[in-house]
Amino acid sequence: QVQLVESGGEWVQAGGSLRLSCAASGGIAFSYYAMSWFRQSPGKERELVAAVSESGRSTYYTDSVKGRFTVSRDNAKNTVYLQLNSLKPEDTAVYYCAASGSMEAMTSPLYWGQGTQVSVSS
Repeated sequence: QVQLVESGGEWVQAGGSLRLSCAASGGIAFSYYAMSWFRQSPGKERELVAAVSESGRSTYYTDSVKGRFTVSRDNAKNTVYLQLNSLKPEDTAVYYCAASGSMEAMTSPLYWGQGTQVSVSS
């Protein structure tokens, strides 16, 4: 059974930084999947924040996080990361990692993690 487990979310002041991690297990051929980070805040739809290709060479960011967030992966450790810098209160959300068959399918993941809460105070 494939599992994606996020960690690293916590409360932080505006302007601060966090690094989220997502470890994959359960027999997933991690390097065959594009990995994504989504977030959802109360009353809003879940949105795609960032994605990284199977090799790590290609990335995607939604406009609101460009220049502040960095997605990366370590295929040897079956782990994907999201570095969050210059955090703003509007970044407050539950952050989910997800695995997709390709970058083209990053909006339709096959597997989801359980989420980690990021809270940013002003």
